[in-house]
Amino acid sequence: MVYFDHNATSPMHPAARQAWLEAVEKFIGNPSSPHRVGSRADAALAEARQKLASFLGCDALDLVWTSGATESNNMALHHFARAIDAKSEIWISAVEHPCVLEATKHYFPRRHRLIPVLRSGVVDLDWLRNELAKRPPGAVVVMAANNETGVLQPWREVLALCREREVPFFCDATQWIGKLPAVGLGECDFVSGSAHKFGGPKGVGFLKCPAKGRVEPLLRGGLQEEGRRAGTENVAGVLAMIAALEVREEALKKSRMEDGRWTMEQARAAFEKRLLAALPGSEIVGVNAARLWNTVSALMPEADCQQRWVVKLDKLGFAVSTGSACASGKEEPSHVIAAMGYSSAEAGRVLRFSSGWETAEDEWTALLEALVKVHRGIQSTIH
Repeated sequence: MVYFDHNATSPMHPAARQAWLEAVEKFIGNPSSPHRVGSRADAALAEARQKLASFLGCDALDLVWTSGATESNNMALHHFARAIDAKSEIWISAVEHPCVLEATKHYFPRRHRLIPVLRSGVVDLDWLRNELAKRPPGAVVVMAANNETGVLQPWREVLALCREREVPFFCDATQWIGKLPAVGLGECDFVSGSAHKFGGPKGVGFLKCPAKGRVEPLLRGGLQEEGRRAGTENVAGVLAMIAALEVREEALKKSRMEDGRWTMEQARAAFEKRLLAALPGSEIVGVNAARLWNTVSALMPEADCQQRWVVKLDKLGFAVSTGSACASGKEEPSHVIAAMGYSSAEAGRVLRFSSGWETAEDEWTALLEALVKVHRGIQSTIH
């Protein structure tokens, strides 16, 4: 199977697997236990916390270990629901991940606004600037990179606007981290990430929290993580996550070209060019915006539903997606594509191809050949 669904989950990197196996053998104690076995596990977590902090550019004590981005994002929204003024709104971009969108609806059913995005999928900074000047909200939430389209959001500019108005800013960096340098993200008040998006194990992630002030815990019980998240920490998972991130950050140092682009973008760009030529009527979603080097969101020719494309490609040995893996199976069109101004019919024709660090250029070529084959088959049944 040729795998083009890395934005949903990425296979564990050998370095992460090795780190996990070693940690399972070496750090058997509970990090909260007072004996030496527990202290060793706690020391390993502290070292990992410091490494992650150095990548993000924050203090190690700002970091909370979680089970992944969904928990981290829910924790941040849970905190806002208890920390900000009861009359204040929370603003989130219209293209946030479902776990952010649904948590916002739960905690702020009548007190949230969607920040609009342009046709490119980028948040409308002019709208945000103007609205912040009128009446600042209790918090602003804008992701770093979109999971469906790969469109990069101007989180640094959003952070600056929020700083001017002293508004807390939360950035879901789940798709950014491990694909682009994490440096600078630690300046945001809240930042979330998940290991399995960049070669770490499933079931572990983190939330970067503000350096000052109490953070309202989502999970209550023990006093782990400075009282911010109850539950025994996943030592092996954390160490495996950091091992994977170290590999990715090192690779990023070597992948920047003289013109500022990433070497991995070349394969994606070549694929997109050939796709548009081979399949008349197709379109690249977010083509005019800066995007993750690994992600192609393509509006397929007007011939058949996206699920049929996925099934036929799967039979040919290619794993692709229709968008967010967390929202698969639903019949409603993607809220991300709809927010960009596409119709429901158009949204129903979008496929997502997301490669990984180890994806070879000839696999992109093979994917295109498979798409052409599927398209011919669909066309033959129509005519």
